[in-house]
Amino acid sequence: MRSLDDLKSLLGDDTKDLRLNLGNVLDSGDLLPVERWAVALASAYFLRAGELVEALTTAGADHLTPAAIADARASAAIMGMNTVYYRFRHMIGKPSYSQRQAGLRMSRMGKPATTKGLFELASMACAVLAGCEMCIKAHEQSLLAEGYTEDRVHQAVRIAAVVNGFLIATAAETPAAVG
Repeated sequence: MRSLDDLKSLLGDDTKDLRLNLGNVLDSGDLLPVERWAVALASAYFLRAGELVEALTTAGADHLTPAAIADARASAAIMGMNTVYYRFRHMIGKPSYSQRQAGLRMSRMGKPATTKGLFELASMACAVLAGCEMCIKAHEQSLLAEGYTEDRVHQAVRIAAVVNGFLIATAAETPAAVG
């Protein structure tokens, strides 16, 4: 398994912005360190980037608790389901589908291992990565209700965007080795 620094070192001059951006979003900002690392980890889980999941888990060991790791994974899994379902309902645009019960269990969202805020940040990252408008709006509303500012929500979205770009950049360098 390669470390996060090993993965960063794969990037050449054409993609060094992603290497620098990843360090910046993980090391600074208004979010707590555990929140920054959990959002990055949830993003990697959501993108099915196994090697990046392992590298982030190891590199973030000083910040990620077992509960934060579990919530990052759970949010990615639940959002993998929800973003497909709710994006369908939004895109089809028929009231008949919106009136049907989703019937999808997601009790972990209400009882996370960490905090509602951390779980919502991780869920927001996944919603953005999936491009699910309904989910993005719902998680932004939940985060604001939890007392998060738009700046902090924005930071979670930036982390997801950087993880996505970083994964693309490292995959371009080693197509068979990353993911």
